Amino acid sequence: MEDLRLCDSEYRFMMLVWESAPVGSGRLAALCLERLGWKKSTTYTVIRKLCERGFIRNENAVITVLVEKERCQAVESGYFLERTFGGSLPQFLAAFLGSRKLTDEEAEELKQMIDTYKEP
Repeated sequence: MEDLRLCDSEYRFMMLVWESAPVGSGRLAALCLERLGWKKSTTYTVIRKLCERGFIRNENAVITVLVEKERCQAVESGYFLERTFGGSLPQFLAAFLGSRKLTDEEAEELKQMIDTYKEP
């Protein structure tokens, strides 16, 4: 499987791309300056690197998305779950919830999700 993991700065950059694409590279550089504090040269370096890795395409100075946000989030979530909780979803949920109590609606929504993803 190809590497779909992004470092923090790449992920913040991709959030702008996912929000704005298709977007001109000049407009994207302005967004990166405004929201990330990046110089134009930094933005163009990240564009080049993420093009090489197959996340985005830069064609005629227009940036388009090749890898959807949900796909990256799924990879990142799986990596986090494996690294932090040994792949245990119940351990993650216990840590995430802590002492917080679920509402009836939240509990029902989680039950429905479990039923949808449960192995037969």
